[in-house]
Amino acid sequence: MTDKRKHSAQVVDGVAQAPARAMLRAVGFNKEDFQKPQIGVASTWSMVTPCNMHINELAEHARIGADQAGGKGVVFNTITISDGIANGTEGMKYSLVSREVIADSIETVVGCQGFDGLVAIGGCDKNMPACVLAMARLNRPAVFVYGGTIQPGAGHTDIVSVFEAVGQHAKGDIDLLDVERIEETAIPGPGSCGGMYTANTMASAIEALGMSLPGSSAQEAVSSDKRDDCEAAGAAVMNLLEHNILPSDIMTREAFENAITITIVLGGSTNAVLHLLAMANTIGVELTLDDFTRIGQRVPVLADLRPSGRYMMSELVAIGGIQPLMKRLLQQGLLHGDCLTVTGKTLAENLASVSDYPAGQDIIRDFDNPVKANSHLVVLKGNLSPTGAVAKITGKEGLTFTGSAKVFHSEEEALQAILDGGIVKGDVIVIRYEGPRGGPGMREMLSPTSAVMGKGLGNDVALITDGRFSGGSHGFVVGHVTPEAMDGGPIAIVEDGDTITIDAENMAISLHVSDEEIQRRLSLWQRPQPRYRRGVLAKFASTVTSAAEGALTDTNIDP
Repeated sequence: MTDKRKHSAQVVDGVAQAPARAMLRAVGFNKEDFQKPQIGVASTWSMVTPCNMHINELAEHARIGADQAGGKGVVFNTITISDGIANGTEGMKYSLVSREVIADSIETVVGCQGFDGLVAIGGCDKNMPACVLAMARLNRPAVFVYGGTIQPGAGHTDIVSVFEAVGQHAKGDIDLLDVERIEETAIPGPGSCGGMYTANTMASAIEALGMSLPGSSAQEAVSSDKRDDCEAAGAAVMNLLEHNILPSDIMTREAFENAITITIVLGGSTNAVLHLLAMANTIGVELTLDDFTRIGQRVPVLADLRPSGRYMMSELVAIGGIQPLMKRLLQQGLLHGDCLTVTGKTLAENLASVSDYPAGQDIIRDFDNPVKANSHLVVLKGNLSPTGAVAKITGKEGLTFTGSAKVFHSEEEALQAILDGGIVKGDVIVIRYEGPRGGPGMREMLSPTSAVMGKGLGNDVALITDGRFSGGSHGFVVGHVTPEAMDGGPIAIVEDGDTITIDAENMAISLHVSDEEIQRRLSLWQRPQPRYRRGVLAKFASTVTSAAEGALTDTNIDP
């Protein structure tokens, strides 16, 4: 048992706090409420994107759940942005930046208002890890709720179908009317992008981490299950308060290993690497790129999910989500069952009564018939990326690629070359100065990778960048190249025509240039002027760490 009002009591108790109580009465508090634990409900509601357009209603259900369990729920908002809308534009530079802004804002509100616990509801790529980063910083009882996945569009389409239609049109395979038809029907309503892209990847990883209630990652956005999940989350925080269970008790090294395992098994997004590194760093758990390699050597890809597979998240939801998969993994010794979760029980206890998938389903394969026998997330090192790069290689593209570099200093330049036919079989597209500091903001390369696929070059060209990729990207792609070009990494001195080899089997990325020539080029290299000198992008560029460390902005502050 603990003092459940450890924080709120400082705000509302005693005669000196009469002004605070007066203001809280105006927003709906009564005298009895001041003696209840206050539960902040962080809502990422916004009409900016379909991923979050329904979360205002979900936040109310979380508040109700907290109230019914004896707390006083208080809803507040934070921002969100849309990767799907901003991709391919200058605005996409704000995407990763928004993760830090959202985490800052949730921490600021909870810290200032003295909330005793927190429910945070996220439904898009960056606000989800941002919610967990805030929970880690605050270390107060907290539960994350996923806003839920979208339903498929007409003809089994989704947002990536629209991006790839652009490339198909450039190739001449479809006309403008076909593009318009896909555009009009691919996004039917609320919810996060429907494949195993970054949102569904992070929802699954956070559930495996233990910070969501069982099943939260695999529910449709508009459903009674999702409303019930929110109410249960409000009650769960009160239980965590009762037993003084904190995020630091849940987010252990073993829990992060569970999150990495589920990310690999599902064929999840490369962005999970960036976000899990950031979350672990923030809670004080040592986690590196090498841990992804170590775990990836023994964990297979079992899910046949988009972008490289056939099925959508809604179809995985229909057969039971990830809970049966986690039970299988536990039985195979691939998960740590003794990890504590936000239910107050261990992972193994949560999974004890879970039923297996229905017979005949082929979304999740058996261990003896994997999509890939080991991880699709391959950490590559070599003279082109001494501190590591992250490749997403399912094996369908092959496991090695050697080609001739075509170098671009921005995403826009590369995309135009692809659409104009300037990229041909055997090319390695190199997009640099798009890293966390150089972009700034580490834009996703969904437009170029989708154009490559749409042009039918997915098996014939590779793409490497110090930027990153959307969860919807697929093909022979390598991102997170570190050190980034803006920091003088070797990617900064690659020249057109240089030969590059990407070797997923040996986890290597090589520039076929002598060490002497690399050093000569680096000695002549000059750092470009920053693209932004004021505002949030400039602040991000001046404080952000390497992508190999999670691209955080709160660790370079001198004590």
